[in-house]
Amino acid sequence: MSIIFGNNKNINKNYFFNNIYNNEISKNNNISNSSLKFNCLYKQKKIIIIFTLIIINFIIYNKYKKIIRYNNNKYFTKEKNIKVSLCTPCKNENRYIREYVEYYKRYGIDKIFLYDNNDINGEKLEDVISDHINTSFVIVFNWRGKKKQIFQIMNDCYKRTFNKFDWILFYEVDEYIYLKNINNIKLYLNRDTFKNCQTIRLNWVHHTDNNLIYYDNRTLHERFPEVEPNAKMNIRGSHNSVKSILRGHIPNITINNIHMLNINLKGCNGFGKIQITNDINAIDTNDSDFRNYYIDHFYSKSLEEFIEKINKGDVAHAQAIWLKKFRIRNYFERNNITLEKLNFIEKYTKLNLSDYKKKLKNQ
Repeated sequence: MSIIFGNNKNINKNYFFNNIYNNEISKNNNISNSSLKFNCLYKQKKIIIIFTLIIINFIIYNKYKKIIRYNNNKYFTKEKNIKVSLCTPCKNENRYIREYVEYYKRYGIDKIFLYDNNDINGEKLEDVISDHINTSFVIVFNWRGKKKQIFQIMNDCYKRTFNKFDWILFYEVDEYIYLKNINNIKLYLNRDTFKNCQTIRLNWVHHTDNNLIYYDNRTLHERFPEVEPNAKMNIRGSHNSVKSILRGHIPNITINNIHMLNINLKGCNGFGKIQITNDINAIDTNDSDFRNYYIDHFYSKSLEEFIEKINKGDVAHAQAIWLKKFRIRNYFERNNITLEKLNFIEKYTKLNLSDYKKKLKNQ
């Protein structure tokens, strides 16, 4: 019996130790599996966190940092959420107003304020841009039938907008801003070089009539690609008048000049350089660079359109005879003189252009 008992004891002892050994192995395996699972989850979470941080950094970088390549220089600018508006008087502009509105919408303008200065029974802006009016991108103010109202219009628009917008453009329907390599005006206006500027003054560059007598329905940029020769050479002699962009949030301003807005404002050229000038209309073209930023001024368009323009007058001077003669002189400073053009002008303006005909004959 002792032998049997002894054998059972040995068997039980072996079983006991084998069971402990197997349990330890099982525990170790469970620990290894748990560690493996933990390591996998940790690595996955680490990858997700890193990827998330990369996305966040990318979003922040693109929202608050912009690199603008401009005239072979890099300008770093913080893009805050600035607001930019455009104030424009309108009289007999239905042919061009859609091109104008959509051009500035593409350029990042937030709101356009149009002052309808047509005759009481004249054309209506709603007939051609009702879609932009319905979305409130364009706001139309009724100024119909009023004469010589340019400064009233500009000051009214300033008072309505100066505390709501960071920059305000005061342009007319034949004026298109050009900013080389920049497709959003906010990137341009956000430059640190303008931080001390109350206005930004950009020179006009006049486009020629391209020797077109009659209107056709192509866009202005398609019909009149050529600019006056002096502008290409960037020399004085090109028309050096400017149009200005006004910084918002400046109280108690009275606008009394179409070009400078107010001579007492601290004005800069397109590079952000402070301008000191006694000329109330212009800055020296030697202080500008027509290759980079300026205002495309479609002064005359075709001759037919030019005659319509001088016959209707403008919001500042109505239909003064001296203004008609002045505009004709400016027209021929930039465009070819031909007998056909002279006869056309005489026929539709009733002006005597015999002096121009003599000069043409003597050439």
